[in-house]
Amino acid sequence: MQPDLKKYLPTTKKELDLRGWDSVDVVLFSGDAYIDHPSFGAAVIGRVLEHAGYRVAIVPQPDWRGDHRDFTKLGTPRLFFAVTAGSMDSMVNHYTAARRLRSDDAYTPEGKAGLRPDYCTITYCKILRQHFPNTPIVIGGIEASMRRLAHYDYWSDTLMPSILADSTADWLIYGAGEKQIVAIARYYDSLQQGMTPPDKRTILQTAFMADEAPAGDDCIRLCSFEEEQKDKRKHAEDFRLIEIESNKIHSQTLVQPTGKRFVVVNPTCPTMTTDELDAIYDLPFQYLPHPKYKDKRIPAYEMIRFSVCMHRGCFGGCAFCTISAHQGKQIVSRSKASILRQIERLKDLPDWKGYLSDLGGPSANMYRMRGEVISLCEKCVRPSCLQPQICKNLNRDFAPLLDIYRSVDKLPYIKRAYVGSGIRYDLMSEDYGRQLITRHVSGRLKVAPEHTSAEVLRLMRKPSWEHYLQFRDFFLQVNAEAGLNQQIIPYFISSHPGCSEKDMANLAEWTKKMHYRPEQVQDFTPTPMTLSTTMFYTGLNPYTMLPVYVARSKQDKQKQRDYFFWWKTDRNTKQNTNRLWQKQNTISTRKH
Repeated sequence: MQPDLKKYLPTTKKELDLRGWDSVDVVLFSGDAYIDHPSFGAAVIGRVLEHAGYRVAIVPQPDWRGDHRDFTKLGTPRLFFAVTAGSMDSMVNHYTAARRLRSDDAYTPEGKAGLRPDYCTITYCKILRQHFPNTPIVIGGIEASMRRLAHYDYWSDTLMPSILADSTADWLIYGAGEKQIVAIARYYDSLQQGMTPPDKRTILQTAFMADEAPAGDDCIRLCSFEEEQKDKRKHAEDFRLIEIESNKIHSQTLVQPTGKRFVVVNPTCPTMTTDELDAIYDLPFQYLPHPKYKDKRIPAYEMIRFSVCMHRGCFGGCAFCTISAHQGKQIVSRSKASILRQIERLKDLPDWKGYLSDLGGPSANMYRMRGEVISLCEKCVRPSCLQPQICKNLNRDFAPLLDIYRSVDKLPYIKRAYVGSGIRYDLMSEDYGRQLITRHVSGRLKVAPEHTSAEVLRLMRKPSWEHYLQFRDFFLQVNAEAGLNQQIIPYFISSHPGCSEKDMANLAEWTKKMHYRPEQVQDFTPTPMTLSTTMFYTGLNPYTMLPVYVARSKQDKQKQRDYFFWWKTDRNTKQNTNRLWQKQNTISTRKH
């Protein structure tokens, strides 16, 4: 039976003809394959615009080489082009922490690499400007969101201006963009009808370039891009202001002079309601890749096809993570009914066997959690509700989450529902922990202590190593009581700002004590607009302005990685690791 192409957003002229369309309002370009699933931002934005009454087409992974026919095949949209690099920053997608080119791309059919360009958003926009110089361009997604102001780019080892400057886009949407994309569509609709559009500054959670700087008490003026280029200290100071504003419920406008113009970042939108989030998940997603990919495996889809995201946002505030900077610190949760409706849809998909791979979210155990007294949250500027200590105003009631776990377990078509998303083990209750460990672990529970050093963990905004050891003991105890033989798998990072060789030697000693032999380890990768990246680039902690040690060179980073492999049978690797270990133990002994 042939799939009904009219159930998907159109991707070709032929599919427009099937709908009887001779033109579209918005053409959306994405660096990812088109998967019609709410876990993929391009599909969500397309469906939201469609629901608002607009004709939308999507062009996934257009060929940016050659004659650019993929960019011109659907003609000029009535309103604007929308551009996203996809679910990842294209440079993170392409390169390892050692700046080596990756051999695969999880968001591409068969995992094939090379179907999107470096700096994908900028490249797509430049091609569109070449062919359609007068048509507005709106950019969004993680790449645009995290590059909305001056930022350090690890792959070129330079400070770059707002992506608005290099892409020449008319609008940038940061964070989840459902409300903003419809507001911008209405903005251009009013222009089409000869009406006066609203002031650009009224469209929240967007950014744009202006010839004049806006004024007012609600504006914070940052140092210019050129000043930050000359003075890393100014970049660090500006980052602190940016992070504080991005975490506030009621933020202010940020203005950054760049060249002869100004980047204007409007305040964030009010936190989405449960009803609003439910409405998005109720849109007519097919939960499948577009039929054009028939018989082709898309690794990212395989990972999430039988998973359910229950909420957005994260109040953990990890220094190296982009989630809170992109999705926000406030949690917005779906209703139980919405979650069960999605599971009902999933059981009808091909290859369903009764197993949910994930009942989760950015951090799986933050569902329905927020401040008890919202007026206190409205005054709060803390980047994390968990570090350096758990906020007393935080509602940590696990009852709604446990209710969903147990309700899903009772569904006749569910054999097992796992939690595959990361959990915060510093955010735990005994009843939640027991339910998780005995019913929702697939044999291995992956957690991320990241390090053993108290100072490094403080800079990371992660809980203490002792906290991890307590959770590990609890995990093993519950397994023993339940007659289970499950593993806990800790993840670690090397070369994070503040981490020395001595710190890595101590970490390696702990992994040896635990009989843990990591096959894969994470070397810190500086990604745009995080606290850790700012420390890496400037060598300063933006909140104290004190110096921070940084393992910056390729050699220093490799030395730190080598500590993970004390157990390797390769003689050179083992000898080198042991030599470094002995050296650090000698230094430590001398100091004491």
